Amino acid sequence: MQFIHEYRDPDLGRKLVQRIHRKSRKPARLMEFCGGHTFAILKNGIRDLLPSNLELVSGPGCPVCVTAISDLDKAIFLSHLPQTITTTFGDMVRVPGSHGSLASARVEGADVRIVYSTMDALDIAQENPQSQVIFVGIGFETTAPTIAASIVEAQRREIDNYHVLPLGKLCPPVMGALLKMGETKIDGIIGPGHVSTIIGSRPYEFIPREYGVPFVISGFEPLDILLAVEMLVEQIEEEDPKVEIAYRRGVKPEGNARAQQLMEEVFEVSNANWRGIGEIPRSGLSIREKFSHFDALKAYDIEPGLSREPKGCICGEILRGIKNPQDCRLFRRACTPENPVGPCMVSSEGSCAAYYRYGGEDG
Repeated sequence: MQFIHEYRDPDLGRKLVQRIHRKSRKPARLMEFCGGHTFAILKNGIRDLLPSNLELVSGPGCPVCVTAISDLDKAIFLSHLPQTITTTFGDMVRVPGSHGSLASARVEGADVRIVYSTMDALDIAQENPQSQVIFVGIGFETTAPTIAASIVEAQRREIDNYHVLPLGKLCPPVMGALLKMGETKIDGIIGPGHVSTIIGSRPYEFIPREYGVPFVISGFEPLDILLAVEMLVEQIEEEDPKVEIAYRRGVKPEGNARAQQLMEEVFEVSNANWRGIGEIPRSGLSIREKFSHFDALKAYDIEPGLSREPKGCICGEILRGIKNPQDCRLFRRACTPENPVGPCMVSSEGSCAAYYRYGGEDG
């Protein structure tokens, strides 16, 4: 398979579905960790193709969604500072904080700009030496190397008006936290494809070893996901949990060494606050002392005030896999993509946005 249409081949898809039906006997609940998988599953009707004993549930793999509201409030606070340009990826602009959003801050006169890469933010800093440029550094291991690269490049180019608000998070620790909490039964995990291109498959090996839960890394095309489901079914039926890769064109067991080196050079592992979950030890990335002059947390006195979650929003429970979007009384009523109440309806990887677009009235 070399071309994208081959990963959507209906004949191959039918064969995979038939094999899943033939092999699957035990009831099983599979969590697709990544929001990109949730979109692909709903868009392609994959839930409807699976046997009734298999259930797919969404997980916390949406970096915008899991950004704690207190951290978002810090970004909004910084955007109001004079002679400041706040840069961020597009999804973050419309996420409601406790006291507005970055979008509403822009309406009020703040200079908030959407960028498509960290280097865009760095260029803005170089082009505007009279302003302080802050990049809101959300994301998982996929974006962390690019944020690290921008800091290294800022040092090389001696750009001293560039700062990063470090809000990056690590995926394996939150998976362990969910399994340890045990709020929802998880019999298998469809692992994130893009994150795993960076870190490889080895950091997940504790999941089958410590929790007895099968883990298969998947790509984002329909056949990728069906193959991952088949591999999980085989592990469940054979009672042989392990880490496998169903996305070998993108993921190697060792991951991307250069990207990992960049992360290690600039960041150190720290605790992080996850929306709907709370603080998880060693699940975040802080900027090392060597590069602390680029750290917005150290460059500014940030006092955003008391944070509060949006009333009635169950995004946190959706992220933990204990509820679905249709369980929320705001879904499709008070909360829509045009008027989002929580981040899960804003982000292009948010479960609520995916269910709204592809899930139908009943999800």
